[in-house]
Amino acid sequence: MRLLEFQAKELFREYGINLLDSKSSTNIEEGRKHAKELGYPFVIKIQVPVGGRGKAGGIQICQNDDEFELKYPQVMDLIIKGEKARAILLEKMADIKKELYLSIFLNRSKRCYTIIASSDGGVEIESVKNQIIKEIGLGDVSDEIANEVAKEIGLEGKIADGFIDTLKKLSKLTIEKEAELVEINPLAIMQDDAVIALDGKFVTDDNSNFRHNELQKYQEISEIEERAEKSGFSLVELDGNIAVVGNGAGLVMSTLDMLSDNGGKPACFLDVGGGATTESVYEALTLISKMSKVKGILVNIYGGIVKTTIVAEAFLKAYENNLIDLPVFSRLKGIESEKAKEMLQGSRTKIYDSVEEAINAAVMGVKN
Repeated sequence: MRLLEFQAKELFREYGINLLDSKSSTNIEEGRKHAKELGYPFVIKIQVPVGGRGKAGGIQICQNDDEFELKYPQVMDLIIKGEKARAILLEKMADIKKELYLSIFLNRSKRCYTIIASSDGGVEIESVKNQIIKEIGLGDVSDEIANEVAKEIGLEGKIADGFIDTLKKLSKLTIEKEAELVEINPLAIMQDDAVIALDGKFVTDDNSNFRHNELQKYQEISEIEERAEKSGFSLVELDGNIAVVGNGAGLVMSTLDMLSDNGGKPACFLDVGGGATTESVYEALTLISKMSKVKGILVNIYGGIVKTTIVAEAFLKAYENNLIDLPVFSRLKGIESEKAKEMLQGSRTKIYDSVEEAINAAVMGVKN
């Protein structure tokens, strides 16, 4: 389950992470009330469970009532990567000196949490070269590690103290809520050297959600999504025509974003998870077959805990039972990937060496 920005920030606030004043709304009447409470200027931000909001016009500066009346409905009516607005967040303007990147994710292949930090924020982390990647086990981030990360991205003094405080609180949140991914991008350094989270991403580990009733209020699921959850994997329906399948929320999200950046329209986010079996992947394909808008399937699997042959077996079974008759564009890496590729030779699954090649083929294949 991927929370919206304002929902992630509710959790950030609970753990004492510094934020700007903000208020969420679902209609312009409520928004007008919040505009008066916040005071101008502020930023209007669409709330959708996908990236790329800024490029799509989903983040707008608002200086006065006239701009608010014009921009609020414009942002509310946007559709970004197949997603309609779930809410609108009004947030006070920030006087930014520099933007950083910070995230903690569950590294299933190494069975630990991993920090990614960078002195360059505000852009997709895949495009940033100067990343700091540090494995931290399954416990809270220690003072020693937090200081090391701050030093390695070039922070000193008050800024370093603010960053360290944010990192430790983010770690505490991640571990206590058993999150799969928590990200702040950008983590801003203000003109007064305060460190503020300007955005927030929070992805739950669906395998642990039953232990966290406090997170259930954020869940909005369709019948297909509910069936997926009961089957042990995560599926979020979108409005496009290419189903995106992978293992691990971070991998699936980055694949979804790359697909959108290359002109594709995702039909769903489907994470088969670390405990995938042939049966659960087959069930995932069964659910995809019920989504009439799907015209192709994009598969990006990195075999760590999950053997790629399990995925191959599920696809072969689906073909044998005439469950799916769609073009499949796949990149398989990791455990038993060569064997999986051999199994799928001659099938309707096309194998590519890189995810970029698979994405380009999927976009062109669906268009044709």
